[in-house]
Amino acid sequence: MSTFLDTPLHMQGHTFKNRIVKAAMSEALSNTAGQVTPPLLRLYETWAQGGLGAAITGNVMIDARAKNEPGVVVIENEQDLDQLTRWAAIGKTYNMLQIVQLSHPGKQAPKGLNKETVAPSAIGFGPSMSAMFGVPRALMEAEILDLIERFATAAAVCQKAGFEGVQLHGAHGYLISEFLSPQHNTRQDQWGGSLENRMRFLVECFKAIRAKTGEGFIIGVKLNSSDFQKGGFSEDESLQVCKTLDTLGVDFIEISGGTYEAPAMTGRKQVKTESTQKREAYFLEFAEKIRAEVKTPLMVTGGFRTRAGIDAALGSGACDLIGMARPLAVETDAPAHLLAGQNVKYAIKPIKTGVAMFDKMGIMEIIWYAAQFRAIGKGEAPNPDLSPFKVFAHYVKGNVKAMLKGRKVFGRLRAKT
Repeated sequence: MSTFLDTPLHMQGHTFKNRIVKAAMSEALSNTAGQVTPPLLRLYETWAQGGLGAAITGNVMIDARAKNEPGVVVIENEQDLDQLTRWAAIGKTYNMLQIVQLSHPGKQAPKGLNKETVAPSAIGFGPSMSAMFGVPRALMEAEILDLIERFATAAAVCQKAGFEGVQLHGAHGYLISEFLSPQHNTRQDQWGGSLENRMRFLVECFKAIRAKTGEGFIIGVKLNSSDFQKGGFSEDESLQVCKTLDTLGVDFIEISGGTYEAPAMTGRKQVKTESTQKREAYFLEFAEKIRAEVKTPLMVTGGFRTRAGIDAALGSGACDLIGMARPLAVETDAPAHLLAGQNVKYAIKPIKTGVAMFDKMGIMEIIWYAAQFRAIGKGEAPNPDLSPFKVFAHYVKGNVKAMLKGRKVFGRLRAKT
């Protein structure tokens, strides 16, 4: 069956063999040092065997002092180049491009996980999140410049390891998203205020990466269509940022939306009109608005479940790449089925523990799927019927351990100073 889905796409001298891309999901399979592990490699080999055209990794942190969760990979230098090279080699074996999602959590890191959290401004979360996330310290300009250099350094290491590109995570409430948002960024210097200033951090990160990696290396950006929060990053502003990225020469833009406080990326905030349900994708309408203004290839993630829906989206020209995430956690060979004209097997439903405070947050939509990844990494089959409450209990236990370990480390550091 041959249609738009299996049409190759060429980018920076690399070729997507088909248009299905695994969008970033939190794997939480690194060791405590932030290194690549055998389960992580096994997970990506399993996905590669399933027929993906490309895979974007989960959050890879550019600063070991700023992790968004336990078990996240960290790239600060070439120290772990051998392991990263083994990771990149998986894609080459199966003709699957691999793109590393580079990220900094900003203030979006659980209390006690890191020594402190930093953000554009010292603005905490609302009541629904303040119990789990503390008020961050506002970054100094020298620190902002250091973070830009860290993004560039991590990208250069990825290139040396053999990855085909990187993606800057500018969505879902992480640091770049915080800089973009007038709600979370109230700075009065060149990094805040006007949209031009608020997008400066993203722009400078892109420029620094391109300077260190050159042509032949893919640089993408994941961007919110909107924060879905009053006073936050709006669709009009997102469109302006997309036009700027287009002018700069960003290689692709992935459209998403929301934050932990308003988790639109899970589909909870989307308007379920009949037309939206038929078109499946959460952010396809906004992609159409962008397509009218920019030439940069667009990737839409979230909601695609049928071959017909995917063909319609690609055929309309609204997007060039189809991002799939959660279905791949329970059906690792979904790309092969879609390419054969079949639909995704499992309906994706909201993950609920029964505890209202936690069920309102987007965190369960991350950790339940991460539990599936642990199983796949062990060589086991995923379990669509896995208990959300048990997963949440395991998550709390892991964070408490990380917090206690962190306190011991911080205590030793204080004792030495």
